[in-house]
Amino acid sequence: MPDSRLHQLSALGQSVWIDFLSRDLVQQGELARMMEEDAVTGVTSNPTIFQKAISQGSAYDEQLRDLIEHEDDAMKIFIALAGRDVGDACDLMRSVWDGGAGLRGYVSMEVDPTLAYDSAGTLAEAKRLHALVDRANLYVKIPATPDGVGPIEEMIALGKSINVTLIFSLERHREVMEAYIRGIERFVEGGGDPRPVSSVASYFVSRVDTEADKRLEGHPELQGRLAVANAKLAYQSWKEVFSGARWEALEAKGASKQWCLWASTSTKNPAYRDVLYVEDLIGPETVNTMPEETIQAFQDHGEVALTIEQDLVEAHRVFEQVEAAGVSVDDVTHTLEVEGVQKFTDSFEELLDGIRAKRGELVSA
Repeated sequence: MPDSRLHQLSALGQSVWIDFLSRDLVQQGELARMMEEDAVTGVTSNPTIFQKAISQGSAYDEQLRDLIEHEDDAMKIFIALAGRDVGDACDLMRSVWDGGAGLRGYVSMEVDPTLAYDSAGTLAEAKRLHALVDRANLYVKIPATPDGVGPIEEMIALGKSINVTLIFSLERHREVMEAYIRGIERFVEGGGDPRPVSSVASYFVSRVDTEADKRLEGHPELQGRLAVANAKLAYQSWKEVFSGARWEALEAKGASKQWCLWASTSTKNPAYRDVLYVEDLIGPETVNTMPEETIQAFQDHGEVALTIEQDLVEAHRVFEQVEAAGVSVDDVTHTLEVEGVQKFTDSFEELLDGIRAKRGELVSA
């Protein structure tokens, strides 16, 4: 399907990624099919996705049986299981990465979210995951908490690629971009070649509307508008940061920009168009990572056009109107950051409980 809607979207400079990964997806050829038919050029994963994959079916049972002979720590078992899936997906995506067409061909693996407020622990875990999977096209995901910004810079300064996750606010995005640039500067100053090093800044989109809409009851004209406005202004901030003499000096040495990645792009409110967070955020040098249902919906009826820089005056106006309605945008994004970490932490604990239960079943058998 070379002329599919997602291929047309990709031709405008936006990378299509999927936000799910499982052993069956890789081994049964579904990921390869999506690469060909849906223009998929990257994969992200998180504890919730792995929890579902590992708890369902028997795809992981053989490796689990091998692991439980010498390992009873659920965390170590999970890292071994997930590490194999991520490594296999990296291998499948390697040809895309080798093609050098921007920030494409990456697979992401997340740092333990319980470390989100532990800088030293996050840094150590990020190093461990990069060493474990050991693929050039691996992204290790670090959350954009205040305690995550330092490890992001440190990993980039070590020449390791990072997916910065759980970004909600324009201010935090600025901090993340600065951390990336400082890391690249340090890496280059140390004699490193920046060409294989990259990063994405993952903005969680739909959750902004979910939280803001609750606070905007009584203002239906403002509901469903803040998330897109927030992302559009983030793109403008990105254009500003990755321009000028400081960045151009790094780019001349082969450094790549830290692209904006639109995450959480399935529509949570059934009253909204199901491809809202794809159609309204199409632009060059960006990524949209989608769940399967959003990919199918966009392939069926998505409209392809460069939209990321449309209605910028209106985007600023939305911020003003939301504040005038008595809703603090800063409080919305802060709440989402805290809740985002907690949700991932809860999912991670559920995942480890699931592994313990699965291990118990196999030991009994």
